[in-house]
Amino acid sequence: MARKQRPENGAVVDDAAADVSIGDVAARADVSVATVSRVLNGHANVRPATRERVLAAIAASGYRVNELARNLRTAESRLLLTMVPDFGNPFYAEIVRGIDSVARQHDYFTLLCDTGADPGRERNYFDLLRRRRADGAICLDPATAQRAFAEESGALPWISCCEFDPEIGVPYVGIDNRRAAGDAVRHLIARGRRRVALINSDTTYLYARQREQGYLDALVEAGIAPNARLQAEVGGLEYDAGARAACALMQSSEPPDAIFAVSDTLAIGVIAGLRACGKRVPDDVAIVGFDDISLAAQIDPPLTTVAQPMRELGETAARLLLTRLANAGKAVPGVLLPHRLVVRRSA
Repeated sequence: MARKQRPENGAVVDDAAADVSIGDVAARADVSVATVSRVLNGHANVRPATRERVLAAIAASGYRVNELARNLRTAESRLLLTMVPDFGNPFYAEIVRGIDSVARQHDYFTLLCDTGADPGRERNYFDLLRRRRADGAICLDPATAQRAFAEESGALPWISCCEFDPEIGVPYVGIDNRRAAGDAVRHLIARGRRRVALINSDTTYLYARQREQGYLDALVEAGIAPNARLQAEVGGLEYDAGARAACALMQSSEPPDAIFAVSDTLAIGVIAGLRACGKRVPDDVAIVGFDDISLAAQIDPPLTTVAQPMRELGETAARLLLTRLANAGKAVPGVLLPHRLVVRRSA
């Protein structure tokens, strides 16, 4: 019968998978059970030749450590959740890479959770924290969804990334969306554009409302009266949505001579839509996007955009979460990272 043994350091091991015990490994390697335990747990006080012999015996025997039992003993899962509202948006992919790189450096795994910005699905993932199936979470969902868990901000270890509301009281990392959007529109105005349109996404997202306000700030500063007919909300960030919105704007009796889109995916769709309408970019209409995804520099013409430090956003979020896990009672501050305007040929 397969046995479970508890070596000297308390690590729990499982022999059931291959019916091989830690004692069998020790006998094969001609060492003590305690030595096998030290090798399994990465202790440094094992001679290199002995370590190699034990590892060879483990590989030959098919012995496996029961990680689940170990986690139940230590009350750690070594698992971090990353809750993403839209897997299809390349903006999130680079952030996730940043999170994962820092997590792996600290021996954590990451679980990518597709919430679809649905509070119900988000609640299910937060249940994993409540049941200690995960150690912490990084949430990129809308602030409206995050507010549902504000009362548990002290009890559950989680971090807001990109989309954040400081009033929730959860540590966060992001950029100043209002200022960044204003910088984008000021650039268009400085290039002589006066009929600047806005193509926005779902305003249930706080960032969408902040970028809209930045757009309006820049117009008012320049003495340009905002025109509701030059503002479109498409409810998503898909390329096709940007193309359709651009074509609709160009049907106006006073069409725009510039368009600020709140994401690069929308802006790339705008360029395609304008081309389909027979308009030239930037000759007829200048375009500025937001994010600086990798595709932004590859399209024709290359896209002028606000660059977010995507990888750094993910890395910082992971570090904030690990700090919170290591120091449960310590206050972890919010962090704003710098943005920059990347000027290319679209504007």
